[in-house]
This record gives sequence, C-alpha cells and structure tokens, in this order.
Amino acid sequence: MENRTFAFIKTDKKLVKLFFKDITVIKGLGNYVEINTLSHKKYIYYKTLKDLIESLPGEFMRVHNSYIVNLTNIEYFEDNQLVCQDQKIAVAKSYKECLVDALNKMML
Repeated sequence: MENRTFAFIKTDKKLVKLFFKDITVIKGLGNYVEINTLSHKKYIYYKTLKDLIESLPGEFMRVHNSYIVNLTNIEYFEDNQLVCQDQKIAVAKSYKECLVDALNKMML
C-alpha cells in the first residue's frame, strides 16, 4: 500500500475514508486529534500527534506542539503565523526553520 492517497479513521463508531489532499490542519487534543478538512468537516480521532505524524505522508509537517498542517493547503505564511482555510496557526520557533525550508522548495 505504498503511495496511498487516503486512510481510514475510526470516529463516531464508524470508519471514515479521508483523502490526504483534503486534510488541512490536525490539532492535538491530548490523546485525541481533531482533523479539519477542506469541506469544513471536523473529525475527532483517538491518536496522539506524535503517533500520527509518523504515519502521514511527506506533505504534512508539524509546526507547533499542538498542530500538524498539510503544506499543500497553506494559503500564506507571515509573521510566524500560517493560514489554512481562514484558520490562523502560530508557528513555534523550533519548527520555523524546517517549515521555511520546506516552503522554499515549493517556490517557483
């Protein structure tokens, strides 16, 4: 199953298929995460951010202790904040350099 474009998550007693390209932001909530999508849906999933980042593809990056973002869905990055779908997310100093490097590789 290399090069998968989707994954299933168990939420509300059902398995939901999520395409990676549709995920915008993943917010940590202790042992749970809140997954936000392009269609403005939110899913609560029982997994820690630390465990989840290891199973996500390369376009996902941790930018804060509480946030993982999909780099392909970032609208803009300015003054230590990035915006995904009108949601402002603070970028921690420890993650900023890595984020800037990744975004520079995506520049024209």
